[in-house]
Amino acid sequence: MRFDDTSGEPLFKQVANQLNEAIVAGTYREGEQVPSTTEISAAYRINPATVLKGMNLLVDQGLLEKRRGLGMFVATGAREKARTAMREEFLTKRVTQLVAEAKRLGIGPGELSELIEKGYRQS
Repeated sequence: MRFDDTSGEPLFKQVANQLNEAIVAGTYREGEQVPSTTEISAAYRINPATVLKGMNLLVDQGLLEKRRGLGMFVATGAREKARTAMREEFLTKRVTQLVAEAKRLGIGPGELSELIEKGYRQS
């Protein structure tokens, strides 16, 4: 995990985003325990309340579940939920921005599609 206190994004959101990314990537699988607030706060020198706030965002989204006395665990179905949310965000933010920029540059749908296909082949 990496945190940037100069990015303008609150640290608690960075905690949530990075745990979310780790769930999507399969680093933390369904039913597995994630690092505790104490472990994350000590390792990255972040206030434990800040870490907990970020983790609670994921609890609210149904990605993590609290087990009293044991810690936080990845909830059943969390990976697919997180991927679905990321796809929706990608569509509503990035694709919309891409299309708007393409229109501004005079790139039509066919040419944009070709550019996207080219990008897939190159990566």
